[in-house]
Amino acid sequence: MTTSITDEELVARFAGYPLDHDNKAIYRARLDHRLLVMRCGDCGRWHEPAKPICPACWSTAVVPTEVSGRGTVFMYLVLHQGPPADGVDYAFGYPVVTVELEEQAGLRVTGTMVGIATGDIEIGMPVALDWLDRDGVPVLAFRPASGRDATGRPTTGVE
Repeated sequence: MTTSITDEELVARFAGYPLDHDNKAIYRARLDHRLLVMRCGDCGRWHEPAKPICPACWSTAVVPTEVSGRGTVFMYLVLHQGPPADGVDYAFGYPVVTVELEEQAGLRVTGTMVGIATGDIEIGMPVALDWLDRDGVPVLAFRPASGRDATGRPTTGVE
C-alpha cells in the first residue's frame, strides 16, 4: 500500500492538485485506487469536496470513508481543447463526467469516462468506478456499469 508515504511525497506526487490537510487522506487512498469521501460521524451525511466541518449539522466529526464508486452520470461535457496531458486526445473529444454516487442523492464526483464512445454517453447512465494512471497520478474514470441504462437499454461494462 502506498498510503504510508510522507506528506512531502504526497504533495510532490499530486503537484498542481488542491491538496491540503483536510483532503490528504483522500489523495493517499487514490494511490491505492480507493475512493474516499468525507462523511459526518454525527448525522451520517456525505460531502464532497472535503471540508473539516459537516455542511449539514456543523459537526467536526467528519472522517474520510470509502464509497462504492457506483452511480449515474449526472452531467457531462466533451472537451475539444485544453492543456496537453498524457493519454488525452482532444481531436476526438475528451469526456468529463460528473457522477452522482449511489451512497447519497446529491453526492457527486467528477472524472472521465472510459470503455464507451463519447457520443454514447447519456445522462442517467449507470457507471462504475475505474482508474487511469497519468504520469504516476491516479485519475478517476468511470465505465458503463452492467445492467441497463436510464432508457432501459442493455449496457456492457464492469460488474
